[in-house]
Amino acid sequence: MNSTNTAEGISFTLDETSGAPVYRQIIRQIENGVLSGRLKTGDRLPTIRSLAVDLKINPNTIAKAYGELEIRGILATRAGSGTYIADKRPEPEEDMLEAKIREALGRFMREMRDLGADKGEILRLIRAWEDGQGKWSKG
Repeated sequence: MNSTNTAEGISFTLDETSGAPVYRQIIRQIENGVLSGRLKTGDRLPTIRSLAVDLKINPNTIAKAYGELEIRGILATRAGSGTYIADKRPEPEEDMLEAKIREALGRFMREMRDLGADKGEILRLIRAWEDGQGKWSKG
């Protein structure tokens, strides 16, 4: 799994085991960042080259993701300045949103299983997260 923290408000992570094309994973993460408010209108995204180097992938993959989002009006590129979040928000359909939530939950559960956490431990950690308002507290 490749990960980088090159944009404020978003950490790009690639999951080679998900079966989703890399450019789609990048699109989804930018859309989720906008929908969650972590990415706001005017926020600058990493350059294609820098993100490709950080994620160790082909720059054309980043260009494809940025290009699709630009066509949809979610990103805007300013010559010589960079790529920015535009003022148009992605509009996920309810089914799409639920599918994204299920996919994220599936990744989380696989990681927890791989770390040896059982259902009770996972629930305890989630409750601790909620009780600490976003910070892990010892339970």
